[in-house]
Amino acid sequence: MSPDPSLAGGIRALLGSDEFHARHLGPGRAQEAAMLALLGFGSRAELIRATVPSAILLDGPLALPPPATEASALAELRALARRNEVWRSYLGTGHHGTLTPEPIRRNVFENPGWYTAYTPYQAEVAQGRLEAMLNFQQMVVELTGLPVANASLLDEATAAAEAMAVCRRASKSASQRYFADAGTHPQVLAVMATRAHWMGLELVVGDAQRDLDPAGVFGAHLQTPDTEGRLHDFSATIAALHAAGALACVGTDPLALVLLRTPGEMGADLAIGSAQRFGIPMGYGGPHAAFMSARAELVRMLPGRIVGVSKDSAGNTALRMALQTREQHIRREKATSNICTAQALLANMAAFYAAYHGPEGLLRIALRVNAMARLLVRLVAQAGTRAPTLAHRQYFDTLVFDYGPGGTAEQAALARAQALRINLRRLDGGRLGMSLDETVGIVDVDDLAYAITGVRSDARALERAVDVTVAEPESVPAALRRRSPVLAHPVFSMHRSETAFVRYLKRLENRDLSLVHSMIPLGSCTMKLNAAAEMAPVGWPEFADLHPLAPAGQAQGYGEMLRQLGGWLAEITGFAAVSFQPNSGAQGEYAGLLAIRSWQHARGQGHRDVCLIPSSAHGTNPASAQMMGLRIEVVACDAAGNIDAGDLGAKIDQHRDRLAALMVTYPSTHGVFEPGIHEACAAVHEAGGQVYMDGANLNALAGLARPGAIGADVCHLNLHKTFCIPHGGGGPGMGPIAVAAHLAPHLPSDPFAAGAAIAAGRSGAQAPGAVSAAPFGSALICTIAWMYIRMMGADGIRKASEFAILNANYVARRLRDHFPVLYAGQGGLVAHECILDLRRLKPECGISAEDVAKRLMDYGFHAPTLSFPVPDTLMIEPTESESKAELDRFCDAMIAIHGEIERVRCGTLDRIDNPLRNAPHTAASIAADWPHGYSREEAAFPLPWVREAKFWPSVARVDNAAGDRSLVCTCPPVADYEEGGA
Repeated sequence: MSPDPSLAGGIRALLGSDEFHARHLGPGRAQEAAMLALLGFGSRAELIRATVPSAILLDGPLALPPPATEASALAELRALARRNEVWRSYLGTGHHGTLTPEPIRRNVFENPGWYTAYTPYQAEVAQGRLEAMLNFQQMVVELTGLPVANASLLDEATAAAEAMAVCRRASKSASQRYFADAGTHPQVLAVMATRAHWMGLELVVGDAQRDLDPAGVFGAHLQTPDTEGRLHDFSATIAALHAAGALACVGTDPLALVLLRTPGEMGADLAIGSAQRFGIPMGYGGPHAAFMSARAELVRMLPGRIVGVSKDSAGNTALRMALQTREQHIRREKATSNICTAQALLANMAAFYAAYHGPEGLLRIALRVNAMARLLVRLVAQAGTRAPTLAHRQYFDTLVFDYGPGGTAEQAALARAQALRINLRRLDGGRLGMSLDETVGIVDVDDLAYAITGVRSDARALERAVDVTVAEPESVPAALRRRSPVLAHPVFSMHRSETAFVRYLKRLENRDLSLVHSMIPLGSCTMKLNAAAEMAPVGWPEFADLHPLAPAGQAQGYGEMLRQLGGWLAEITGFAAVSFQPNSGAQGEYAGLLAIRSWQHARGQGHRDVCLIPSSAHGTNPASAQMMGLRIEVVACDAAGNIDAGDLGAKIDQHRDRLAALMVTYPSTHGVFEPGIHEACAAVHEAGGQVYMDGANLNALAGLARPGAIGADVCHLNLHKTFCIPHGGGGPGMGPIAVAAHLAPHLPSDPFAAGAAIAAGRSGAQAPGAVSAAPFGSALICTIAWMYIRMMGADGIRKASEFAILNANYVARRLRDHFPVLYAGQGGLVAHECILDLRRLKPECGISAEDVAKRLMDYGFHAPTLSFPVPDTLMIEPTESESKAELDRFCDAMIAIHGEIERVRCGTLDRIDNPLRNAPHTAASIAADWPHGYSREEAAFPLPWVREAKFWPSVARVDNAAGDRSLVCTCPPVADYEEGGA
């Protein structure tokens, strides 16, 4: 009997109905047709052919697996996860087991209200995250004993490298040498060595007590507790450095600082470390929030973001990003750091961990961890002649046992540990190290003692050994104990019950606008759907609980997942190899230029040191180039926003013998497909240079064109943009690089192996070097990108780019009669984003682009990107995930704002007292006496649908300038919280 064709068709339809991209993409078929009709196209294919230059347009599908349903993709990834073996890892190096409190896991880590928010550049709709990050800064300030801190950095290793740069800027020493204690974690040494090499500095590694010559360096990195657990008082060393005009940075551990003397008490200028053990999973290396604190005089030299305290227009306390016009956008090629992101979500979790436990809880955890370490020492000592020697008598949580030469006893211990599924750290000279953490219990300590000695404690001996002194741990000498209170600010003691704590989290969440409220139309930032199915694997223990030093055999699932993801990204970009080590877009830029310079040095062309960068480029481009020791030459753009071909040719001819690279963003930062990209790449190659492509705008390319085929040699990929890793309120990010075959040998090296060689004196900085603290960067969140590509497939990836272009052109078409679109490509079309030109408004009617941005908040929208890349403009990127209904809602709001501007222009609304200049309007202002010449209704509910789900900004317009003039980056007094002002 023949099958019923109608039934077969119905089954096919049913099978296709669970395609993920149907939910990822916002417009349905009818909406798509209506949008195309407005644009004058009969199909999406016609639009794409008219928008993307034919010379770069792919004519066939990508070679990716067919799209999987959410359930099948999760099952596939679960199968990979099972190939990971989660052993008890005591490998240390700044990575520790930790317990994420369940209220934080459920209400922050797994909550889209927290992880889909954007960086808090628009403070009025971001007061919750700003308060959480201010709490993080307060936590760091109190633990380190230094008066100012930033709102987190990418990881501990890059934080140390950034501190080295701060020391160079602040020191009056003429030396170009920087000292690093050999007890520093190996990955930290590796990244410092890479950074120093290309900055023209010399990193000197040795024993700080024996080898440091204060007069011969501009600064020093000191470590306590160090990588072997030793505790140090560096007071005298720091005093000697200061006497010689040098600065000191202390690398440290936040939990240890609950018990130990602080870097500030030792006289340090800076302190850095990782907050990972404050409730953040190890995740095979990341993401984790690093911290940096400093003396007050150094605050304006600190890299990264700083949350500060100011006032709003009503005089209430309000928080904002201090100095938020980022350094690299002001100074560009003169920038001292390319940091443009943080680890906001992880920093918030760490600060909430401190608030959840409070000072008493943190003290209890620290004492318990130390007590378990001392218990282990006692159990090992009870083994008598079979016990190895304890290498260091002063320690907090990390122990080293010395088995002496020969290796037989050490090998036997490792074999016993392996049988118990325990990972110990193998050090040189027949020594084994282990770092204990808050997850360790009595049974774990007993197993460790057995692994170390081969002797099991009997129950009575174990019971006697458990009775260790907690309040006065003998492993921490009195001279090294903390003298100051721990987390004395009331914010860490105010929310003691879970009820109060969860309400605090919800209160902060409610002050923030995120993707759960409305579209966030930020150009160049790609705020698209972060699907729940993509996020789910991040919490799986098989991925979350692996130590980055776990043997490869225990991480086979990770290895296969990263191999698959790397292959898919190589296929999408048209390149040969991928490195996942860079953990931000700017780090990807740095790593890409590192590969280029390393390759050129290997070919005897190390003299090539000129980098051409278009004037429209992201500010991180020249900053990254400067950090790589390159001289920047700016290439002009023409009136259409494209690279000026004549100026490019002239600059190539001028610097032909020294040309290292061209850095280009494609589609351009102006939101157009430049037709001359092939020719530009060819001209650079003909002159002996390489082409670095900034992948920030890959959301308009994926599936449609390949950077490798366009002519680039390396491209970084913003997984937190195009590939759906959420922005997290300002991080985590992930910026892997894809490279052509000739650059593959020059991808970043393993930081643990490189650092161990440096510490042992076997190696200096060798090309290409390491760029972050873990071999695969923030490996945990790569599962999100894996899920996205696996569920989208080749067809879905292409559709995502097509709908991003469709949505952007639809918005541009609806708004162009009200706000001019500054740049357009062929046929008047844009790529995935458009720039609205508001520059004429201020001279004509006193309204600025910032006024429009703030007024959008009254309509329930986050502002588009303000004044970048052109001052007094708004850059809009709707992404493919927003429906026509949401796009229309946004366009209706913008058109209504245009109407308000026209009323100001014609005098119906006052030039000073109008809804735009006074925006945003808070609930408190609406309820108070009303002094304005327009109505409360017009202020708060300017269009009928705003009433349906009104989002109230929690503060009025924030005075950024006042806050920067009197910078305060620690928590206000508790009275300010009680008054509801912050």
